[in-house]
Amino acid sequence: MSDPERRSRTRRGWGLAVIAAAQFMVIMDTSIIGVALPEMQADLGFSPEGLSWVFNAYVVAFGGLLLLGGRLSDLLGARRVFGAGWAVLLVGSVLAGAAGTAGWELAGRAVQGAGAALIAPAALTLLMMLFGSEPGERTRALALYGAAAPACGTAGVFLGGVITEYLSWPWVFYLNVPIALIVLAVTPVLMPAGGARRGSVDVAGALTVTAGLGLAVYGIVRAPDAGLVSAETLLSLGGAILLLAAFVALQARRREPLMRLGILRAPDLAAANVAQLLLGAAWIPMWFFLNLYLQQVLGYTAFPSGAALLPMTIVIMIGMIALAPRLIARFGAPATTVGGLATLAAGMGWLALVRPDGSFWVDVLPASLVAALGMSMAFIPTLGTALSAARPEEGGLASGIVNTSYQIGSALGLAAITAVATSLGADALGDLPALTGGYSAAFTGAAVIAAVGALVAALTLGRRTAVPAARRVAAGADRPGPP
Repeated sequence: MSDPERRSRTRRGWGLAVIAAAQFMVIMDTSIIGVALPEMQADLGFSPEGLSWVFNAYVVAFGGLLLLGGRLSDLLGARRVFGAGWAVLLVGSVLAGAAGTAGWELAGRAVQGAGAALIAPAALTLLMMLFGSEPGERTRALALYGAAAPACGTAGVFLGGVITEYLSWPWVFYLNVPIALIVLAVTPVLMPAGGARRGSVDVAGALTVTAGLGLAVYGIVRAPDAGLVSAETLLSLGGAILLLAAFVALQARRREPLMRLGILRAPDLAAANVAQLLLGAAWIPMWFFLNLYLQQVLGYTAFPSGAALLPMTIVIMIGMIALAPRLIARFGAPATTVGGLATLAAGMGWLALVRPDGSFWVDVLPASLVAALGMSMAFIPTLGTALSAARPEEGGLASGIVNTSYQIGSALGLAAITAVATSLGADALGDLPALTGGYSAAFTGAAVIAAVGALVAALTLGRRTAVPAARRVAAGADRPGPP
């Protein structure tokens, strides 16, 4: 290997490390707050249903603005948007960490989500630019990127436990600051510049889809207290439907829409995104309520609660990097997706058997490992299928859509399951049987969503395009050595 080739390979390796850091921070910011939630609730005065908005404020802004982030990445250049996203994330992290009231906390979380919405699609586009000329390296990089998402989410829970136990909850946000500064310093050196191109930005589309999703989540969360057929609930959900319909109408009429609706006609792209949406809707509520069960029923403090979920991280990493690619290569992406979602449903159904006087070793560990195995099997084939279905010039849009699907599924799933769990006892702090009943209902709901996802994937994911794309990921991931 010549010196220029060696330097180029080294640069790509460091570039992948920065992209992995981006994935780590974006996903970790959805999960690192899990263990800190009880302390935040006590310090900032959140109600039980309001507490879910610490998660949802981030995810709604993230998911609602991802399409805008993907569009800006295609128009302005991925490197420029990537850097801007880190700057916004830094500002939001400072606001969230310094918040003294619930309102300021939610504002900081929303700003964090907006930054993440710029980072995530730009990061995927940069990955494809760095490794686009060498398919073997590209597929290995994509497999590692895919593995980072759910694994970092679970690892964030552990890290949040360490920080909350030995420092205080604001530091789960301040952690972002030095990392953001380092990434901003090295991005101009390591990332390809890319080219900007002419085009307009559909601001109205971005505002309508974000407002519509936010109203939908608000209406679902408030339904148990306000009443399912109350004026507040009906107006919220009706407004959400109208705003989302307006978004679709805007996209159909504009010459340069935020999301070209025709992209959804690409074979398997819509099916893969539905699978990602249902995967997020099942997985995120599971870890949200598992954290609460560990702390509020089993009596774990922050650090042991985070450490209790480390085995899930290990299973996800092994499953995503070693097992899933081999299953895809042998059985194809559709079968692996269906099997993964079904396994996830089984694990969550097992978790639903939790007891007020339960234990980690009996009630949590075995079921959580089964759920983690299912997640590791389902994530990569749906991600690879969704990304491979789009035109090359719409890479930012495709990555924005698939990220949106997962994040919005997470927000809507958490909102719906929080509403159900709260109505069945999850807000009865100090009453262990009632709390456990509410948490059991949450795990049951997550299991039902995962089972529906398995059924939908079995009926809609075709083999014609999904298998070759996923097998390219598998082939690259199977080769040893760094990317």
